[in-house]
Amino acid sequence: MKMGAPWTRFYSNSCCLCCHVRTGTILLGAWYLVVNAVVLLILLSALANPDHYQFSSSELGQEFEFMDDANMCIAIAISILMILICAMATYGAYKQHASWIIPFFCYQIFDFALNALVAVTVLVYPNSIQEYIRQLPPSFPYKDDIMSVNPACLVFVILLFISIILTFKVYLISCVWNCYRYINGRNNSDVLVYVTSNDTTVLLPPYDDASVGGAAKEPPPPYVSA
Repeated sequence: MKMGAPWTRFYSNSCCLCCHVRTGTILLGAWYLVVNAVVLLILLSALANPDHYQFSSSELGQEFEFMDDANMCIAIAISILMILICAMATYGAYKQHASWIIPFFCYQIFDFALNALVAVTVLVYPNSIQEYIRQLPPSFPYKDDIMSVNPACLVFVILLFISIILTFKVYLISCVWNCYRYINGRNNSDVLVYVTSNDTTVLLPPYDDASVGGAAKEPPPPYVSA
């Protein structure tokens, strides 16, 4: 008996809300597209009116500006790239072009790796959380309340929160991957089928061509007994 790949057991054509993986990928790509478009509008507005989005050093508690023009341009370029990737994924899922989904899938893997790295950092260096909270501006909401929490309890809560996020991201990654496999398998089913026996190989035409060609042929004459 031929065994499939280990990840094939997780393959499914349905995702959350009992919708198809193709529909879920379209919705996910559209959601990311809207979020990155809003971020791009905020960045462009901040670049056009820097006085409304610039914090003083006293507000930040540090001696540098919140974001200079160079970092703003980099953030705008990343937002434009993300909009392009999300638009490709949405269009690829809608038009059933599997290769258009690959950049969005790679972005999901990269995003998951970054979040996993944050979880490992919190687990290995738990004191970094207290140091990070201590560097926040004095006007940050609930800063004193967070600092008063037991460090071990704070680390546990943060790790639990990150674990929930990582689990959700893994589920979204599986939905996009299943959509890619579904579209790829659907496109491959339209290719001509080869049937191989011991000593002969027969090339079968597609189903549509075979049905049309078969309908055009005249039936054989009826059998007449002597």
